[in-house]
Amino acid sequence: MTAEHRVHLSRAARPAYQALSAFSKTVGDIAAENGIDDRLKEMVQIHASQLNGCAYCVRVHVERAVAAGITADEIAQLAVWRESGVFTERERAALELAEAYVFIHEEGVPDDVYDRVGSVLSEKEYVALSWILVSINAFNRIAIAGRYGVPPRDDLAGEDKDAARGKAW
Repeated sequence: MTAEHRVHLSRAARPAYQALSAFSKTVGDIAAENGIDDRLKEMVQIHASQLNGCAYCVRVHVERAVAAGITADEIAQLAVWRESGVFTERERAALELAEAYVFIHEEGVPDDVYDRVGSVLSEKEYVALSWILVSINAFNRIAIAGRYGVPPRDDLAGEDKDAARGKAW
């Protein structure tokens, strides 16, 4: 089966995709209510998407990150955050949690990661970031499985509007 002939999951089962979009909005609301700003939310979504190899979601969330005030340098440093000095302790904890969720199949969220992240983030922040990561990992899998192409930069506004209506990709 070639990329041109793959089932387009978000179009083939719109009610399921719309439910995922609604879930994502709920998760975003929970995040905002529990102290997770757009900057941190976009950082973890970019990093999870990088690790999952989802070029489509990286592109979408980089645009949103820029709108949230994240600099090009900070975006470039996400892939090497452990070696970089540009992130706060809170951001580093969130990025470590993102990695644990991407590689959750290896050993869940390891105790040392849980303890380290929990010493920096409140329980509410941990819960909110966890749901953000569940959501972005689901979207990554849809885009990767369908081999969704990376849209031209000028098409992202339309993609965001489509996503809000459950019609993305």
